[in-house]
Amino acid sequence: MRPVDTSSIQSLGIIAGSRELPLLIAREARRLGMSKIVAVAFQGETSPEIDEVADEVVWLRVGQLAKLIKAFSSRDVRHCVMAGQIAPKNLFEFRPDLKTAAMLFRLKERNAHTIFGAIGDELAKGGVELVEAIPWLGQVMPGPGFRLGPGLTQQQQEDVALGQRLAKEVSQLEIGQTVVVKEGTVLAVEGFEGTDDCLRRGGELAGAKGGAVAVKVAKENHDMRFDIPCIGRQTLESCAASKIAVLAVESSKTILLEREEVESLSQANGITVTTVVPSP
Repeated sequence: MRPVDTSSIQSLGIIAGSRELPLLIAREARRLGMSKIVAVAFQGETSPEIDEVADEVVWLRVGQLAKLIKAFSSRDVRHCVMAGQIAPKNLFEFRPDLKTAAMLFRLKERNAHTIFGAIGDELAKGGVELVEAIPWLGQVMPGPGFRLGPGLTQQQQEDVALGQRLAKEVSQLEIGQTVVVKEGTVLAVEGFEGTDDCLRRGGELAGAKGGAVAVKVAKENHDMRFDIPCIGRQTLESCAASKIAVLAVESSKTILLEREEVESLSQANGITVTTVVPSP
């Protein structure tokens, strides 16, 4: 995927899922001089605050692909980004329009990569290019050497290395991106339930004392236009509730939201949040 020249983009579309990320991108794009921001928001998912940071907001149901494309093309928006999540249950309980149904019918496998990639293809047919949000995210993607909380013990370093290797392998199978490890034993692997539930399951299996290590990665050759690994306040709350001792993520490939709250939760619960260099 070629990097886009953001200096040529005057109008930006945002396909806005849940939580803070769509708001953050809109504010950063505005700060950098974006003249017009149009958001497509989803009922029951997108924060109402999106109305405050975008020039125009079109509210849709999940699965209305034809209206999504028209929302941008009819407003002369030629570039858009995906930001935020859609609750897993809503990916199965939606009513697709004809364009969405036809797109899904053509897919041999249905996972985040194939579905979002197909959406990108449909957008392109409508004259809208789905681009990486990285230019508007640099300030919230921790680099090498980042750490909050206590330093790692030798055992924790070994668990992080094991977790990173296994999470990479699991992500290649399109299963998940997070693994929970304790003292060399894999306790939980993320599936469709998502990161927070994986952390809870791993914490339960770690025993009353807790102390497990969680590692979240991006898959090899990850298409950074969508499904970028992301952690925030909710992730740290899940770690604290599950007595997870370490949360390791890949440097420059993970979004850190709500940093002040994450720092407070890290300090209050003695949780280490650290980056690891992406494996070659």
